[in-house]
Amino acid sequence: MTTSSASRLAKKFIGGGFLHREIHIWFLTPKGEIIFQHRAKDKDTYPDKLDATVGGHVEPNMSYEETAVKECKEETGIDIDLTKLIFLGKMRKKSFDEVTKLTNNTIRAQYAYFYEGLISDLQIEKGKSEGFEAWKIDDLPHLSEIDKSRFIGLIVREDMLALFQKAKTILVK
Repeated sequence: MTTSSASRLAKKFIGGGFLHREIHIWFLTPKGEIIFQHRAKDKDTYPDKLDATVGGHVEPNMSYEETAVKECKEETGIDIDLTKLIFLGKMRKKSFDEVTKLTNNTIRAQYAYFYEGLISDLQIEKGKSEGFEAWKIDDLPHLSEIDKSRFIGLIVREDMLALFQKAKTILVK
């Protein structure tokens, strides 16, 4: 199977609402911030929205951790140290993108990573990202409706805000 046909098949499978595995990694800074990735304006799902620092689909025969290492390198240029990757939990999520009319149905492993570097040191994956933004974890529950609309809807839900607080408690001293 060619790369382009595999990519089309993956988009059809994922956007069609079929259950699949994903990872999210949330980079936390020493200032108690999360670094969000700003998705490209032409992404197939959730274009122009703020999302996890790193996210990706777990390929067959790969573990969540192997995927985390691979996706982190691809999306940020950072070689993460697996011993510093903190597992926060797995979540079953099903969401519908109002813009593209695609459904994402996942079992998603959530990880936190303590990042002490500069946001400007993170490499942007061409065609997939507009860049990165840091937001204080303590400010997320109090966002205006305009700011909330900048994020993928699931990110500003109560369960995710609680997950971010958990990550902050573990990593930020």
